[in-house]
Amino acid sequence: MNQVKAKKFLGQHFLKDLDIARQIALTIPTPEPTSVLEVGPGMGVLTQFLLSNPSIDLTCVELDRESVVYLREHYPNLQLIEGDFLRLDLSTLFPGSFCLTGNYPYNISSQILFKALENKERIPVITGMFQKEVAERVASKPGKKAYGILSVLLQAYYDVEYLFTVHEHVFDPPPKVKSAVIRLTRNSTTSLGCDESMFKTVVKTAFNQRRKTMRNSLRGLCNNDTALLSDPLFNLRPEQLSVAQFVDLTNLISKASEANKEDE
Repeated sequence: MNQVKAKKFLGQHFLKDLDIARQIALTIPTPEPTSVLEVGPGMGVLTQFLLSNPSIDLTCVELDRESVVYLREHYPNLQLIEGDFLRLDLSTLFPGSFCLTGNYPYNISSQILFKALENKERIPVITGMFQKEVAERVASKPGKKAYGILSVLLQAYYDVEYLFTVHEHVFDPPPKVKSAVIRLTRNSTTSLGCDESMFKTVVKTAFNQRRKTMRNSLRGLCNNDTALLSDPLFNLRPEQLSVAQFVDLTNLISKASEANKEDE
């Protein structure tokens, strides 16, 4: 496992437990041939199990040059892109749908999820390993401390399963935190029923001041509209609202904004 040196600035922690790698590979449903993109394959611990599944058409993207050299030597037939996942044009790379997986670099895992969300119509399943804290945020339900921006925005479009926790000793080098494997499966939502750009703004603004009530954190978005701010939803703090309630709140704000424009 020491043929490629883990680089801290890339957030690399190489998985060395083959059983866990096998379990991650099995989180991808393959009732029929499926295109899969693995992010950050490193030295191919997960890759080998994905390649062994005849129903998976695998592509990997790896930024680390040393890892790319290793992978090309050990997996010469692997479809491998040397580059940054966050800069990929996924619509060109995958004209159809594909599943996303990986032992994701901890330092960009949230950015990876946000990019996947931007491509939600072509990504039916996201699986893989994240820092445990991030996995808990993604899977958290309202009322929990971990519930936040990632929870709401992802759960609006995906059903989330927290599958299992992974301890530090199965990595080289061991991270200082535990990890977890999760699976996100695209739900049936095609439209939230609100202005989706405003929805994101409402969610992010609310959680950026999560200790405040919605009335105080969203006052600026509501133009201090006293009638609007009197709605009971504004009495709550952001971690108390479900996705559906955030949609309702967005519609209230949008309607009030439109009414104000008509009055001007």
